[in-house]
Amino acid sequence: MAFGDYPVEYNPKVHGPYDPARFYGKADVPFGQVKLGEIGAWLGRRNKTPNAVAGAVSRAWWRWQHKYVFPKRAGIAPFFQLTVASMTFFYMINYTKLKHHRNYKYH
Repeated sequence: MAFGDYPVEYNPKVHGPYDPARFYGKADVPFGQVKLGEIGAWLGRRNKTPNAVAGAVSRAWWRWQHKYVFPKRAGIAPFFQLTVASMTFFYMINYTKLKHHRNYKYH
């Protein structure tokens, strides 16, 4: 699959219009229904290639947009979510510099 192509598993005659938020591969047990003893086997069945990880991130992005950004009466929630996510990201990347400014009690 090259950049901009449809997934190999996608068949327009079977699936209808393409939805970037949908996984077109073989269906598996959802993570919420996996028993503790089956977690290793379930993780072993995951595709861990960079293309698969990029596809999963892309699907998550599209699902988030369909839920919070694209509705007709979208609220202010996506702006707050992006703000909190960016604040958390920048705090994490600057943590080594910020930890030197802690206030300590010297008693």
